[in-house]
Amino acid sequence: MAGSWLLGSGVGAPGERPTAVLVAVRQDDEAGDTGAGTPTSLTELRRLTDTDGLTVADEVVQNRNRPDPATYVGSGKVDELTALTERTHADVVIADGELSPGQVRNLEERVGVRVVDRTALILDIFAEHARTSEGRVQVELAQIAYQLPRLRGDGRAMSRVGGGRMAGGAGMGVRGPGEMRLETQRRTLRQRATRLRRNASDLARRRERTRGRRARNQVPSVSITGYTNAGKSALLNRLTGANAEVQDVLFATLDPTVRRIGTGELTYTVVDTVGFVRHLPHQLVDAFRSTLEEVTRSDLTMHVVDASAPDALDQITTVHGVLHEIGAGSVPELLVLNKIDVAPPESVLALQRVHPEAVAVSAVTGAGINDLRAALAARLAPR
Repeated sequence: MAGSWLLGSGVGAPGERPTAVLVAVRQDDEAGDTGAGTPTSLTELRRLTDTDGLTVADEVVQNRNRPDPATYVGSGKVDELTALTERTHADVVIADGELSPGQVRNLEERVGVRVVDRTALILDIFAEHARTSEGRVQVELAQIAYQLPRLRGDGRAMSRVGGGRMAGGAGMGVRGPGEMRLETQRRTLRQRATRLRRNASDLARRRERTRGRRARNQVPSVSITGYTNAGKSALLNRLTGANAEVQDVLFATLDPTVRRIGTGELTYTVVDTVGFVRHLPHQLVDAFRSTLEEVTRSDLTMHVVDASAPDALDQITTVHGVLHEIGAGSVPELLVLNKIDVAPPESVLALQRVHPEAVAVSAVTGAGINDLRAALAARLAPR
């Protein structure tokens, strides 16, 4: 069920999934098929919406060079969006891009329902799926970083500035009750963020000590990375006999899982990390930096790719971009083409032509797993 952080309280009938209308700007520019508003991006937004417990009622797409700075889509499309929202009785409008505070405010005034963007949706999913104390701390830090610049008043009780006879006749520019309440909210959030960062630092030091023990024992480390829902956890289970959670939803796994593998004379650890996605919110990258350091400190990155995805090459590019952003671009990589049991054979062959060193496997059937173990041993063996 979508969290109250995304929708606010009292939205939707009890026991029913809230409904959403999606809105996107399709830009005809250098972004190609990976930009917001493209068919691939909208398909992913629909999956994100479903993962967060909402039902997509309909969608509105506008072709234009760049989003409208005031309302994201043009005035005519805003009218269309308003009519569609009323007709479908939608609870929320979700934009396939990051909206400015002004765009959110203007759209909400015109449409009449809650308006959120792709970033807020992903943050809500992360909040729902975080299980450990570390994961919850990191998600809340990301939420606060997102909220702070977007705090705003709500109606006359939250008016920003007092003037004239307000505040004892002190004149124009005096802080009214809304301004004071906003400052209180900001101060509360900043204080909460300070406490969370302190907790996150303690958890990061604990993780660093664990990494240090592995390094002293000369145990090589393999980090599993890849696009969300590529089958990373299923592959970890197949390789190690672990019981990491496996679900056919986006971001099912947020908290790192570490398992040890022994192959002959070689022993190494495998770390399952959070999956990536297009336009991964920078707030999340910053908040999860200590967790993602598992990738930067590893000896090898096992980059898992969903070979059945029609945009598999774009997903590889997205993951490489995030790896470079967190400083893991120089870590050696082994590309693994997963889900060959359901992928069209011609798609697998096309990927192998582009990436001839990739290993093709199926975490479900076990096909190619022995080849993967051999490839890992060869890459990790002492030289």
